[in-house]
Amino acid sequence: MIEHGDVAVDAAHLPKGHSSAGSLERHLRQGDFVVTTEISPPDSSDPEEVYRRARVFDGYVDAMNATDGSGANCHMSSVAVCALLSRLEYSMVMQVSCRDRNRIAIQGDVLGGAAMGVSNILCLTGDGVQAGDHPQAKPVFDLDSMTALEIVRGMRDDSRFQSGRKITEPPHVFLGAAANPFAPPLDFRPFRLAKKIEAGAQFVQTQYCYDIYRLQSYMKQVREMGLHEKAFIIIGVGPLASARAAEWIRSNVPGVHIPDGVIKRLAGAKDQKQEGKQLCIDLIQQIREIEGVAGVHVMAYRQEEAVAEIIDKSKVLGGRTCWYPGIDRENTV
Repeated sequence: MIEHGDVAVDAAHLPKGHSSAGSLERHLRQGDFVVTTEISPPDSSDPEEVYRRARVFDGYVDAMNATDGSGANCHMSSVAVCALLSRLEYSMVMQVSCRDRNRIAIQGDVLGGAAMGVSNILCLTGDGVQAGDHPQAKPVFDLDSMTALEIVRGMRDDSRFQSGRKITEPPHVFLGAAANPFAPPLDFRPFRLAKKIEAGAQFVQTQYCYDIYRLQSYMKQVREMGLHEKAFIIIGVGPLASARAAEWIRSNVPGVHIPDGVIKRLAGAKDQKQEGKQLCIDLIQQIREIEGVAGVHVMAYRQEEAVAEIIDKSKVLGGRTCWYPGIDRENTV
């Protein structure tokens, strides 16, 4: 079965009980195990670079995150990438970082994204500017991820800006947040998740998972709190290029936990890059079996071409083909 992509609709055409008309929300609510990924915005004004980066995921992902100045580095904007790809009816997750814009600009971007067919918004606080390529930039941080969630939820549910002014047609969006189950203090992480759900998060994408036991412990606490029944939890995964790359990520990327056993496995492999892909496949298959997990978010920076192979070999789509431009529309639903 092939699902259609996203289009902008008014409230009268929303499926019953849905916040958006998007295919990501539809798949999650009907119980499909979903696959999302990230598209890296180019350092270019050429739209073909965006299309080319999107095409490597055709047929294998339910939605693509357009990152918003990830790592505090400058690239094409998230709203522009979403504008280009939404008109081809790709299902997009527009990331909104609070680092660079105040609440006026953020609310305007949410309305603009919804007008172009964006059905999913992921609210992030954002990395500090000192981590990126413009450390002299002035950070904004007018909001954090939780207050951004609350404001966008109010725009959608109450048809009002935070100021109280009326919105004539609200943004019909599915709201997301990020979570990190793997960073200490570990016992606090489910409570942090609960606060984001209370603020409005309907789906959650996590930091990279390389420790299945730590994830199992986190999900046990999540289930005990009933949080898996209030939001869809999508676990982050990604291929590691080598043991050396894994060591570097563990030492230099805040919040990423990579156990010694993973590095030892890569170091002992004849082809470390291929072993990194196999590790990702193995993790996806194990994650699929954990109660309360709704999907995986594949982050394959500079290995985007490997996503199709990883998803195909993991068999998590269960024979389902994700929609992509150019497919025979007579076979879409």
